[in-house]
Amino acid sequence: MAQKVITIVSDDLTGEVSDDANTHTFSVDGTLYEIDLSPESHDQLLKALAPFMEAGRRVKRSRTTSTAPKKAGDGDFTASVRAWAEEKGIGIAKRGRIPANILEEYKKAH
Repeated sequence: MAQKVITIVSDDLTGEVSDDANTHTFSVDGTLYEIDLSPESHDQLLKALAPFMEAGRRVKRSRTTSTAPKKAGDGDFTASVRAWAEEKGIGIAKRGRIPANILEEYKKAH
């Protein structure tokens, strides 16, 4: 039997489904955040941050101190999230990016 997995991405700010939504990362006080935003919401984020970005300094990250998000090869964490979601009856794909709302639920539960 063949399966077709469809990922629907919604704007994390508005909750609206958007074919144009992209994942963006930003950092505040050393904590890295990731958010899915439509182009309109991304513009809103940039407009809100613009005065701080203009007054601030860019910081180059070294490879050893990078706070980049985990990559696809970090299977232990994603396997745990997927197993937890399946136990809770939450529909989740076997592969691909784990939706932000499921990650939040997982973090709250653990």
